[in-house]
Amino acid sequence: MHNIASPQTNPRPTWRKALAQAIRDPDELCDLLDLPKEIRTSARAASKLFPLVVPREFVERMRPGDPNDPLLRQVLPLDAEAEEVPGFTVDPVGDAPSRRADGLLHKYHGRALLITTGVCAVHCRYCFRRHYPYHEEPRGLEAWEPALACLADDPLIAEVILSGGDPLTLTDEWLARLASRFEEIGHLQRLRVHTRLPIVLPQRVDDALLAWLTGTHLQPIMVVHANHPSELDDACRQALRRLVDAGVLVLNQAVLLKGINDDAATLARLCLELVSLRVMPYYLHQVDRVSGAAHFEVSEERGLQLMEDLRGQLPGYALPKYVREVSGEASKMPVELVSLSSVSQNFA
Repeated sequence: MHNIASPQTNPRPTWRKALAQAIRDPDELCDLLDLPKEIRTSARAASKLFPLVVPREFVERMRPGDPNDPLLRQVLPLDAEAEEVPGFTVDPVGDAPSRRADGLLHKYHGRALLITTGVCAVHCRYCFRRHYPYHEEPRGLEAWEPALACLADDPLIAEVILSGGDPLTLTDEWLARLASRFEEIGHLQRLRVHTRLPIVLPQRVDDALLAWLTGTHLQPIMVVHANHPSELDDACRQALRRLVDAGVLVLNQAVLLKGINDDAATLARLCLELVSLRVMPYYLHQVDRVSGAAHFEVSEERGLQLMEDLRGQLPGYALPKYVREVSGEASKMPVELVSLSSVSQNFA
């Protein structure tokens, strides 16, 4: 870990204080990491399109003076975000057509997703919801009644997913109340939480979180998001172990990102480190084609070759599924199938 000063390093601040102290000024980030002047200028301009947010704990894992650090590249605003690239849109995954009630998305059979908040602890520059109209979604618990009623009215929905933004930026008191409402819906069986906080702010995994998450009769599942093995520092490992030890099924979704993890050795290290923590390497996502993220895209041909290389290096249980989300489809699509479909259409 690198010696980058934090307002409070020993002991670490609570997760709420750490979230409040996250870096939001590109100049401060550039100062902390001793980045070149041209990077600073680019970061200022691009942060006006999509604000910079990154916890100091995450910055501590970055290499000072290296603009190509794989963790820095995930959060550093760049001029490339302003480029208009054909095929990249503001809603690449079809969130808008799948909206069934305020805050409720229903894309896939048997499960529905709640956009619980627009707040994140870190703004990943490839975020597929960077243009999402969060201001249109419910705020207080009372405003969620239509969405809860929609869940209750569909007996085929067995799993509810908390997403955002990041649901773990909300208080445990609020989340516990929401979980208790889910328990009143008899056909719900599983509660899934999609979050980046155990990776970027591992102190978020505390007694209060574990109490409500494991205190419900719903099966708890947490999907975390690490893209590079350098993200998994000691505090992060401890947080993931706490979740698993408490009986939470923990899965990881990574995104294939150009210049960050688009080599087999890096991906293999990530997958094996996750397995050692009893976290399943669940998905390797082709980057969603959201406006502002074209510079992160790796070709599917390259991605398929990486998967072939990983099959030769990893046991089957450590191999993630290589998928992409296709708007309107009933599930995530294996990239192999999407590529074969495209070839078939070209020859039709």
